[in-house]
Amino acid sequence: MTTLPESFRPFDARMLDVGDGPWSYIEEVGSKGGRPIVFLHGGPGSGSQFLHRTLFDPARDHVFLIDQRGAGRSHPYLCPSANTTEHLVRDLEAVREHFGISKWLVVGGSWGSTLALAYAEQYPDRVSGLVLRAIFLGTRQEVQWAFVEGPRIFRPELYAEFCERLPPQERADPLAAYVGRLCDPDPAVHVPAAHLWFAYESALSEITPKSARLPRNIDKDSRLPPTPLVEAHYIRHDFFLQPGQLIANAGRLAGIPGRIIQGRYDLLCPPANAYALAAAWPDARLDILDTAGHAMTEPGVMDALRRAIAECGMPDAP
Repeated sequence: MTTLPESFRPFDARMLDVGDGPWSYIEEVGSKGGRPIVFLHGGPGSGSQFLHRTLFDPARDHVFLIDQRGAGRSHPYLCPSANTTEHLVRDLEAVREHFGISKWLVVGGSWGSTLALAYAEQYPDRVSGLVLRAIFLGTRQEVQWAFVEGPRIFRPELYAEFCERLPPQERADPLAAYVGRLCDPDPAVHVPAAHLWFAYESALSEITPKSARLPRNIDKDSRLPPTPLVEAHYIRHDFFLQPGQLIANAGRLAGIPGRIIQGRYDLLCPPANAYALAAAWPDARLDILDTAGHAMTEPGVMDALRRAIAECGMPDAP
C-alpha cells in the first residue's frame, strides 16, 4: 500500500449511530472548518479507500468520508437489514446534522453518483454542488447492459466464461442466477459466486485489465470480496428506486452547480447515462474522457476529478 503524506491522513474518525441498529464509520480529512465535502463510495458495499482522500485539497477542504451501511468499517458488516437507498440518504442527513454543516459539496462515482443524486434531489437546499463520475441511474436496463449485454458484445470470451461457471440449467439468465447465489445465506453458495462476480466486474471496469479471466480455483480461506453481496441485495430490489426516478426528479437540482466526469469507454456505466443526466440538469457540465473506462484509476480520471472538485461550488462555512 502506498504511504500517503501526513496531510491526507484522517485527523478524526468515529462511529456514528445512524438509527435502526447500524453504525456508520466516518473519517475526517483535510482542514477542520474548511470547505465541507462529503465523499460517497461506490459499490454499493465497497467502502471508502485511502486513495479517495487524495482527490481533495487538504489545506482548503474539510472532507467527510463515510462507509455506508454494511460497507467498510461500518457495523453490522454486510448486513442487508435496514439497508436501502432511503436509509443511506437519511444517514447522510444524520451525518450532516451531527457535524453542524449547513451545506456541503457532494462527490461520488458509480453507485456513489446514484446515492449523491438521490440525496441531492431529496435535500437540494443542503447541497452546494455535485461532482459525479461514471453516472449510474439505478435502472434495470443499466444492470442488464453492465453484466450481460455489454460484456456479450465487447468481452464475449469473458461473458462466456461467466456463464460457463453456472450449471447448464442456469445459463439462460446468468444475471438472475448470480444474484440469487449472492443472496443465498449459505457460504458454500455465495462465497464462490462473490469471487467470480468480483473478478468479472473488475475486468469490465478497465480498458486494459490486469486479468480478463475468472479465477479457476477459489481459496476458501481468502478474503471475501464484500461488494458483490451488497450489490446483489440492491440489484434484487431495483436499487430501491422507482423506474426512471433520478432523471424524472432532476428538476430538483436546478441551481445546484455540477460537474460530471465520464469515461468514453465505460462498459459498466456508459456515457448515455451521463448525457441523459446532463440534458435534464442544465446547471451541470459534462466532461467525457476519451481514453478512460469505468475505474477511478483509469487514465486522466483522477486529475479530472481533482479539477472539478476544486472548481465546483463554494459552500457556506459550517
